[in-house]
Amino acid sequence: MNTGTSSAGPRHPRHPRRLWQIEAAWALTLAAVSAEVLVWVLGVFVVAPTGLNELTEHAGRSGAIAQLALSGGVLAVFVAGWLAVAAQMRAGRGWARVALTVVGAAFLLFRVADFGMDGADPVWWGVVNALPDLLAAAAVVPMYLPEARAHFPARARRAA
Repeated sequence: MNTGTSSAGPRHPRHPRRLWQIEAAWALTLAAVSAEVLVWVLGVFVVAPTGLNELTEHAGRSGAIAQLALSGGVLAVFVAGWLAVAAQMRAGRGWARVALTVVGAAFLLFRVADFGMDGADPVWWGVVNALPDLLAAAAVVPMYLPEARAHFPARARRAA
């Protein structure tokens, strides 16, 4: 029996324009990813004591470069995965919305637990360092507004 759906997965109705709630979640996710990369770059090269300087003291110049290359590679894989899941959410996949919710909540919980742990950093650096986590958590909110629920097919909501 043909139900009119393709085997590629559940379909959701095409909206004449994208929902602003989904676009807001996408934009907040892009901002969170950008902020995550910015924090890494600032922490490694700009904010004293820089990660490069600290690693050089402990592992030498070549060891520090190797460690930062590994760290940058892990960050690149993490960011690529984050963007891939966010793109799936934007396409209407319910599982991606759930995954971004879990990540956003975890980031927020880790950030709250981290407040007050490191009093040596300047206040501005603590704020900048918290920005990606706060943006990731904020990206969850528009995905669950009533109008945004229509973007995710009912079948996918039951499976997720």
